[in-house]
Amino acid sequence: MLNSFLTAFNAVMPFLIYLGIGFMIVRTGLADIPFMNRLNKMTFQVIFPFMMFNNIYSAAPDAMPSVTLIVTAVVSVLVWIGILMLTVPRLVRENPRRGVIIQAIYRSNIVIYGIPLATYVFGTEKAAIASMLVIAVVTTYNITAVIVLETFNGKERVKLRTLLLRLVKNPLLQGCMAGLLFFLLHIRLPSFLSTPVSSLAGMATPLALITLGGTLQFSAVRKNLKILIPVLFFKLILLPLFMVVFAYTVIGLRGVELFMILMIYATPVAATSYPMAVNMGGDGELAGQLVFLSTVVSLLTVFLFIFSMSQMGLLV
Repeated sequence: MLNSFLTAFNAVMPFLIYLGIGFMIVRTGLADIPFMNRLNKMTFQVIFPFMMFNNIYSAAPDAMPSVTLIVTAVVSVLVWIGILMLTVPRLVRENPRRGVIIQAIYRSNIVIYGIPLATYVFGTEKAAIASMLVIAVVTTYNITAVIVLETFNGKERVKLRTLLLRLVKNPLLQGCMAGLLFFLLHIRLPSFLSTPVSSLAGMATPLALITLGGTLQFSAVRKNLKILIPVLFFKLILLPLFMVVFAYTVIGLRGVELFMILMIYATPVAATSYPMAVNMGGDGELAGQLVFLSTVVSLLTVFLFIFSMSQMGLLV
């Protein structure tokens, strides 16, 4: 039990520390929220692509995720989107909230949380599987998020050409694809390039979590609790529990691949869902609160999931 506790504790605590540092930086006046928002934008557009590239570029030749894992991840996300688009409109009256809730339930922060947690639990080599899986998952997230929000706002009509252009310009996918190209063609960087690439990649997670911690706000949550509590209970507990059991018993996934199914469903709501909701006519306030609360609550729920799976021997 002690080993299981330490596995979960060592995986989750760095996240809490980084969030706490960011929170205190803003509260002590060393930086303000607008600065943190700009830093966050820079991190996603400049630093994160280096992490995505480096994780795949430096992967071992046998670090490719299995076809079973990729198909399970993508198909399950699409199935849940279909289920949610049928059920959420029956439970929620306001159109702007429907798309926000659907996106919050299925779209997780797998980039910020999934890859580092996989690294902490399984080591760098196996964590490369997470980076490669992200290509398929993030692409699915980006395409479907536009479709979902467009369906329920009636304001912005996104053409196929615009959608494809957004995907091509996505910095995370650009980093993934560049890393995959170098990996498949066995192209090696000279040391004067590999050193800064590796250093920048190591900055991504701390910077992202510090900026996220700096923008966390506890105000204006109470009035939406009737929606926030059931949505987050389903998103952070019921859905990942069901998917882990399903992936283990029906699909037969084990070890790091089973862990990545957990990361797809148990990590907090994707931070990018907030600006996307604001720009596409969704309920921006609700979207921001879902990102904030899911980030805080998931520290406990992810810890409990990792502890339980380690205790049951599912992470071997």
